[in-house]
Amino acid sequence: MSIEADPAQAMLAEEARRLFARRVEFLLSAPQLKFLPDADFPEVAFCGRSNVGKSSLLNALTGRKSIARTSVTPGRTQELNFFEVGDPTQFRLVDMPGYGFAKAPVKVVEKWRKLVKTFLRGRVVLKRTLVLVDSRHGLKDVDRDMMTMLDEAAVGYRLVLTKADKIKASELAAVQEKVAAEARKHPAAFPEMHVTSSEKGMGIPELRAAVLSDLRG
Repeated sequence: MSIEADPAQAMLAEEARRLFARRVEFLLSAPQLKFLPDADFPEVAFCGRSNVGKSSLLNALTGRKSIARTSVTPGRTQELNFFEVGDPTQFRLVDMPGYGFAKAPVKVVEKWRKLVKTFLRGRVVLKRTLVLVDSRHGLKDVDRDMMTMLDEAAVGYRLVLTKADKIKASELAAVQEKVAAEARKHPAAFPEMHVTSSEKGMGIPELRAAVLSDLRG
């Protein structure tokens, strides 16, 4: 059901829009676990393959142009980046290192993987993780590895298709069906999938509302 057809969802989406429109500030980057901020606010993390559109989605959700840097260079995000939302702070957004980078040295990739895995397993304030999947390509093996890692860490996650404006509607529907079928095999995957376009604003209000719902859950 669309937000327009559901008054309760419409109210939640508007509340989420107002919250995200308030103060959003970069807090810190954590290249190692010892640099993590205190676990004193609920958090929602964003992960996905390099160049999947994580930074663009963060910018779209917060209504900013550059709260998170965008880059055509895969693997730019190599640390856990924390952003505070609200004044006073209500929650944090966590931009996780992109995975699937082909040009990074093996040791660097393993270091990032260990950082992410340990963070997921031990972060008690982590309410939900959003796994971003490029609509043009669907799930790749590295996405499946990430989903399995989240299953094993017992961290609930939502699948978010990005760049949905870049393919035909019929192709998008086929990708949705295929991704949904795979998601049903993963115990920590949330049943509802989100289809978004940061460029066109597609699915952004719905995703904001879902994030707010998760934070309160």
